[in-house]
Amino acid sequence: MKRYSVAMIAPCPFPANYGTPGAIREMSETLAMRGHQVHIVTYPFGEEIPVAAAKIWRPWYWRKEVSLHSGPSCRKLLLDLLLLIKVCRVIRSERIAIIHAHNYEGALIGFAAKLLTGRPLIYNAVNLMSDELPTYGFIKPAFLARPIARFLDWLVTKLPDHFIAITKELRESFEKRGIPPSRVSYISLGVNAEMFQKSDPASLLDRYGIGQGPLVMYTGINSPFQRIDYLLRAFSLVVQAEPKARLMVVSPLKKDPDLAANRTLAESLGIGRSVVWVEGQTLAELPDYLAMASVATMSRPDVPGHPIKLLNYMAAARPIVCFAGAAKGVRHMRDAYVVRDHDWQALGQGIVTLLRDRVLAERLAAMAKETVARDFDWWQLCTNIEDVYGSLAAAESESFELEPSNGASRRAANFGELESPRPALAANGRNGHDPIVVVSRSGAGVVARPLPGEDVG
Repeated sequence: MKRYSVAMIAPCPFPANYGTPGAIREMSETLAMRGHQVHIVTYPFGEEIPVAAAKIWRPWYWRKEVSLHSGPSCRKLLLDLLLLIKVCRVIRSERIAIIHAHNYEGALIGFAAKLLTGRPLIYNAVNLMSDELPTYGFIKPAFLARPIARFLDWLVTKLPDHFIAITKELRESFEKRGIPPSRVSYISLGVNAEMFQKSDPASLLDRYGIGQGPLVMYTGINSPFQRIDYLLRAFSLVVQAEPKARLMVVSPLKKDPDLAANRTLAESLGIGRSVVWVEGQTLAELPDYLAMASVATMSRPDVPGHPIKLLNYMAAARPIVCFAGAAKGVRHMRDAYVVRDHDWQALGQGIVTLLRDRVLAERLAAMAKETVARDFDWWQLCTNIEDVYGSLAAAESESFELEPSNGASRRAANFGELESPRPALAANGRNGHDPIVVVSRSGAGVVARPLPGEDVG
């Protein structure tokens, strides 16, 4: 198996404890552990989350900390320009073979970098702009949001050399827009299931005063496209059937800008006292939060992408109730309770069903855990990504091989081979193998340098 030097474009706060940034982190870590040289080029800020094996590059920015949420903003336009400059510098200095871009901004930045450097571009598609852009309220007047979103969905099909679609729906959408099937690969997102093997919810139960009653949980941001209004209306029916039930809405954002509107809706529905609102949940706390849940749910319908929270629920072996549009990789009454999109009454009834029938709930949860281990393991999914890299590799000279340092174990030379065992992550976020030495070519000859690290400037 050849190894490649990859520029992973992440136009978002990174690392971050939600959605796409989390998927980029786990994908990059796995590819790096399989032996590829992964350079994550991202915004100048992120959370204090360890990133193993990959190297992080950031453009210079005059502000040390910036609060930035999902969706478009004027500030992001400047950040994306700075990011493009940094991407081009990294491509040239690190002899990058492949540009792997995420998010719509990443596709645009990656295309510009492709024109300037000649490197092939992969676009990792996680959504359709027509599904999300109108919900952000950024475009004024609002009626222009949908045509602009449709234009962006059309434009993005013209830019990359290859597409990775994380769902079958996205793959079909690209093919309907005229993209040849040979240029679109369906490769799902994965999850690090190992992080959910150990959990201790005791301190959280005490913190929030959760007693013996059932607890329904949603983990994720409060943005309008998540349709928390459906969840709150569904829970109003749950409380009628199970008065002791409580709903916990757990956001990873320290100041979720959309929480206040959802709290107001909960009060108007008469369920304010039954809802617990949490902000600033850390990645380390996620297994403990989910361990408290009697039922885990999500209320977003018509999802073209793959909800990360669904994979987390499955890995944590929680009974799941969701809409059909979000049920990626699960089936009704096999590993989840699935209801029709937008039918919040059915969503509420599904929650009640699993709260009352614990035998069914535990069976669905166990099957969900089996499904995620079989179908959504990053180590296996990255073999498919490697196939895409191989098809786009421009020349033999742009790949590199790992060589063992003097006295180092031969394991370092084989690190990342398909037949090699999966490396375990140590407590410090690094792998459990001997130190890896990356051999790169520079004007001075062969230079050995450590792979992990971070560069700003």
